[in-house]
Amino acid sequence: MEFVLKIIREIFVYCTDFIINTANVFDISYYEVNALLFVIIWPLLTVILFVVVIFQRFRIRVLKKLIR
Repeated sequence: MEFVLKIIREIFVYCTDFIINTANVFDISYYEVNALLFVIIWPLLTVILFVVVIFQRFRIRVLKKLIR
């Protein structure tokens, strides 16, 4: 269990450092980067991937009909 906690801690530290460094590069605050990432970019990617899955399922159905 201690190994898992160590891995989780390392991931957290890496992600926090990434956000801090990104904030420094773009000269904005940690909170602004965090908001951009988790309020705008993440949900937008989720919606885009959901649309891609729906589109791919439609294409698969069309291709299955063509094969028959």
